[in-house]
Amino acid sequence: MGQNKLFDNTETAFALKSDSELERAYFLFKMISNEPLVRIGTAVTNFAIKAHLPVQGLIRATVFDHFCGGVNEEDCLPVVDKMYTKGVSSVLDYSVEGKEEEAQFDAVLQKTLEILEFADNKDAMPFGVFKPTGFGRFLIWQKKTEGTSLTAEEEEEWKRIEKRFDIVCKKAYDCDVALLIDGEESWMQDAADELVGKMMRKYNKEKAIVYNTLQLYRHDRMAYLQRLHEEARVYNFKIGMKIVRGAYMEKENERAAEKNYPSPICKDKAHTDQNFNDTMKYILKHIDDISVFIGTHNEESSYLAMEMMKQAGIDKSDFRVWFGQLYGMSDHISFNMANEGYNVAKYLPFGPVRDVMPYLIRRAEENTSVAGQTSRELNLLSQEKQRRKL
Repeated sequence: MGQNKLFDNTETAFALKSDSELERAYFLFKMISNEPLVRIGTAVTNFAIKAHLPVQGLIRATVFDHFCGGVNEEDCLPVVDKMYTKGVSSVLDYSVEGKEEEAQFDAVLQKTLEILEFADNKDAMPFGVFKPTGFGRFLIWQKKTEGTSLTAEEEEEWKRIEKRFDIVCKKAYDCDVALLIDGEESWMQDAADELVGKMMRKYNKEKAIVYNTLQLYRHDRMAYLQRLHEEARVYNFKIGMKIVRGAYMEKENERAAEKNYPSPICKDKAHTDQNFNDTMKYILKHIDDISVFIGTHNEESSYLAMEMMKQAGIDKSDFRVWFGQLYGMSDHISFNMANEGYNVAKYLPFGPVRDVMPYLIRRAEENTSVAGQTSRELNLLSQEKQRRKL
């Protein structure tokens, strides 16, 4: 397959990076590749932020600007516009985590609505995104998933969660901007699946506006997708699905061991990869019913998806198939695919520096734990540095 060299093109991959940005990226991935360093950096950064030391400028100039679009939507626009000159769209992701009060949930709702308005009529921003726990307490989701009865106050909370979902999905529908709803821990996910399903039934009559997320390190997700597919045929709605490998593996396995139930996680990486690829194949086979956002930093899966699209006769620019990576990572996949004419969108995290730090720290740790990811980035960056010197 000739395209198997596609991701080696560093000139296209890093076309938007100046020499100094290239150096900064190299420096950051070099740091991240050194695990003890990540731990020390994390500890120092956490301490500095809690102690209100003036590290924000330093963080802003290094990690933050590499992995984030800015502190607010307006701040992100130059990045959005710049990437769009190369055909890469943006998904503005308000990456403030772990809030538990009603006022915060309303603030996240407001922010998500603002992003949808902001994205309205901008081709460069085809999606909005939010996390279910951004709209309501984790405990409520968990109780709903477990089938535990809620107190009267909790019932009211749940109604407010449903209302927030409906408000934001209606807004997405009115703005004609698709909405990606992130996946979270398995012990709260059933309640989220059910609510997102309701929203699809209501707002996905003509096309996929509301997208759920399948974390395919879970071995039971294909069965869920097939059930939803049956339902979609009966009630006549379209499915939107973002597919990812998943972000909570250690947590999932630990909890399963501690509470003594079978882990929902595939037994190894090979099974996860197989599950991801099988699900992708299923969706592309049923593209008339299911639109997909393929969130992956995996080169094999990306090549495979391109091959499957070709075999299924799906046009590269078919609006029902998107590829997504995180900003600051895997530019060799994003920009080379966009250059070939595929629909590509980068997740662009933004928010106040101190609020986005937990997100950034998790990214650095994730990068350290994904074998080969960081060394691949370093390799490509050094190849490009070499190429520019010559």
